[in-house]
Amino acid sequence: MNRVIVSGGFDDLRLRDYRFLDEASKLGPLKVLLWSDDAVQTATGKAPRFPQAEREYSMQAIRYVNSIKLLHGANNPDALPEMDGPRPDVWAVNQATDTPAKREWARSAGVEYRVIDDATLKSLPPPPAVPDNPPSPRKKAVVTGCYDWFHSGHVRFFEEVSELGDLYVVVGHDANIRFLKGEGHPLFPATERRYITGSIRYVTLSLIATGDGWMDAAPEFEKIKPDIYAVNEDGDKPDKRQFCQEHGIEYRVLKRLPKEGLPRRQSTALRGF
Repeated sequence: MNRVIVSGGFDDLRLRDYRFLDEASKLGPLKVLLWSDDAVQTATGKAPRFPQAEREYSMQAIRYVNSIKLLHGANNPDALPEMDGPRPDVWAVNQATDTPAKREWARSAGVEYRVIDDATLKSLPPPPAVPDNPPSPRKKAVVTGCYDWFHSGHVRFFEEVSELGDLYVVVGHDANIRFLKGEGHPLFPATERRYITGSIRYVTLSLIATGDGWMDAAPEFEKIKPDIYAVNEDGDKPDKRQFCQEHGIEYRVLKRLPKEGLPRRQSTALRGF
């Protein structure tokens, strides 16, 4: 099986980054050369928006990533550095970072060079089917929300809830998010938000709500039949508590705490970051 490598800062992960990692992982087990803070500074002339520890934490949570290696100091973006162990079989890049120099280095090094084009990165695979009452030896936990500007705080929330049972994420559809939060919301359509949340390894399945109001996920609850509904302190609403009481679902309110050592993040503060 091919050993695949990608390299970059992966600062402020957006849809095209998740799609790139997804497509690269289809070529074989994916190793990410993640540029450290000093490597980003050297390559771009400015510090990353998100610090190294936070970028590494978010990257390790992506299901398409098999392993991560931090790349420190100055590096040549048109070549792969010398590394311990066998040389990768495939170097994958996106169309925006493709250069003749990279192609020449790969040719001379005997490494297959693959460019993932923009059209592929802009496309979304079809959503998975939602089984009625999916069987599981574990409890089933559901979280709901907008997840508009996805960040490390969301990753930590998913990680915590996944410890309670198989995690199902239900993102709000665009019209309902606009109704609840006002004009200008959401920044990203539900199809993208569903795909990104579903890319996190702690998530069993991610889908789009088909109802309205604070319990817009009620139709999805009927299919999943969860044991637990988990929210953070910001998402605690009387409508949600009442729904759980009426349907015999355990209601869990988690404190909004970042992963130890990482900054606290809020989507509202990051909008337009």
